[in-house]
Amino acid sequence: MSTLVAYASKHGSTAEIAERIARTLRGAGHDATARPASEVRDLDGVDAVVVGSAVYMGHWMKDATECVRLMETALGERPLWMFSSGPVGTRQLPEAAELALYRKRFDLKDHRTFGGALDKKKMSLSERMMIRAVKAPYGDYRRWEDIDAWAMAIATWLALEAKAAEPVVAGS
Repeated sequence: MSTLVAYASKHGSTAEIAERIARTLRGAGHDATARPASEVRDLDGVDAVVVGSAVYMGHWMKDATECVRLMETALGERPLWMFSSGPVGTRQLPEAAELALYRKRFDLKDHRTFGGALDKKKMSLSERMMIRAVKAPYGDYRRWEDIDAWAMAIATWLALEAKAAEPVVAGS
């Protein structure tokens, strides 16, 4: 099964998560590609989809929400997983606002929220001021073992689905 991992990332942290998911899927024997959501125009030749976005101020990025809007019909016809990236520090934040709508519109296989990363060197002055105002801590809060485990769960589902789709041969 061909799997697309589409993502929206502002400073690269979510892109790295998407690339890791695609790499894990490939390592498990699946055809998987990670691409920015802004570059996704159609899902021709794609059997399953993972869509992820960085979360800012409680919302997915516009590139991700626009991708989901434009691909709504095609996404509804394929196995779909979603992930959010963005909480930093140890406090638990509410789920991105768009997820309630996506759960109603799609038969999501799963959604996960992964910790994000804030690198002061990658931020503009206005972004650093906002981070200071909301008292968000700098640092990398991604837990790669959780990301890998989630990607392996997707790989397992895809393998089982592919096996179930194989024709049954008499006498086997």
